[in-house]
Amino acid sequence: MSSFKYHVLMSSETVKTYVLTKTNIFAPDAILEVTEIGDGNINYVFLVKEEKTGKSVVVKQADTLLRSSGRPLDINRSRIEADILRIQYELVPEFVPEVYHYDDTMAALIMEDISAYQNLRYELEKKRMFPHLAKDISVFLVETLLSTTDLIWDRHDKKRKVAHFVNVEMCDISEDLVFTEPYNDYKQRNVILEDNQSFVESYVYSNQVLLKEVGVLRNNYMNNAQSLIHGDLHSGSIFINDEGLKVIDPEFAFYGPMGYDIGNVLAHLMFPLAKNDYFETDSSFKEWLEETISSLYEFVKDGLKQKMAAAITLELYNNEAFINEYVADVMVDTLGYLGTEVIRRVIGDSKVKEISQSPVGDKRLEMERVLLRLGIDLVTHRQDYQSGQDILKGYKQAKQKERGVTSETSR
Repeated sequence: MSSFKYHVLMSSETVKTYVLTKTNIFAPDAILEVTEIGDGNINYVFLVKEEKTGKSVVVKQADTLLRSSGRPLDINRSRIEADILRIQYELVPEFVPEVYHYDDTMAALIMEDISAYQNLRYELEKKRMFPHLAKDISVFLVETLLSTTDLIWDRHDKKRKVAHFVNVEMCDISEDLVFTEPYNDYKQRNVILEDNQSFVESYVYSNQVLLKEVGVLRNNYMNNAQSLIHGDLHSGSIFINDEGLKVIDPEFAFYGPMGYDIGNVLAHLMFPLAKNDYFETDSSFKEWLEETISSLYEFVKDGLKQKMAAAITLELYNNEAFINEYVADVMVDTLGYLGTEVIRRVIGDSKVKEISQSPVGDKRLEMERVLLRLGIDLVTHRQDYQSGQDILKGYKQAKQKERGVTSETSR
């Protein structure tokens, strides 16, 4: 077993041998404690720690089967994750865990332990506020996304990277769960409260304008090899503390539209905002969330422009008119993908806790309808949103429409 010449799922005991065999982080006679810490459906994650020295690493191994259903999975996603983490670490080492070892046979990564950071999803549940979140995640987004485009990266190398990061199975999952099933339920997996069924039928399934625009966004997701994107950048993939943050789990990575990552981050700040409004009103938390959403959008938009002006060497691209139009297109994409993420988390079977764990009743019904109204408007009128504040205005207008109040305020 210690030779690790073929893929087999590791236990706590074999993880010890694996780490000692593949790295020199620990002494050969080190006494290691191994704890399984993963709670995902497609990977196994172990914390390996030596109490004597305090040294620790994390081992993440890809499974060949989906835990819940036994569906076969391609473990190539683990290689993709290791490679993008290494690229991102070179670009923004302060925001990405370091990879110490990876091998294709075991489909396992040995990487930096980030136990000093906490899962942002759970921190938001506790109403923890982080003043640096908007700035830090915007720097991560700008640096990792723009630097991997052929505006900055060598165009020949970028083309090779597009092929290297083809991620068929993981993209197939997103193409279905994000852009297909929420709009026709062809696999009969959507989960919709009974009293909202007619709303979804009318405003989503039968909304031809929405369906056309989702088709445009789906096609863009599948064919716009713009940037090396994380592909699943929600609050559960961000670990944070009072000093900084780390971004993990980029196994959905591929070359796609950078607005997809930006929109996903924004969407997963809208959910705690909505839950706070309907169930757990905390004015300070609401104010911080609104400021974070608005600032994040603006930081990314301004950061992209500044980075392009500073880093692009081709004169054809390094002019103000081109930069402004390029960034405007990215932000329009961002708003559309923000909308599709909101819609799919309300309708689809892969929900966020802010929705799935909220008590069923009138407040839950209204919250879901308001989020759907917002998502629909973001998709169908994404060109009309010009700022981070416009996202918040769109949310407020969705609440007004749901409550039968017609707003005369225009963006």
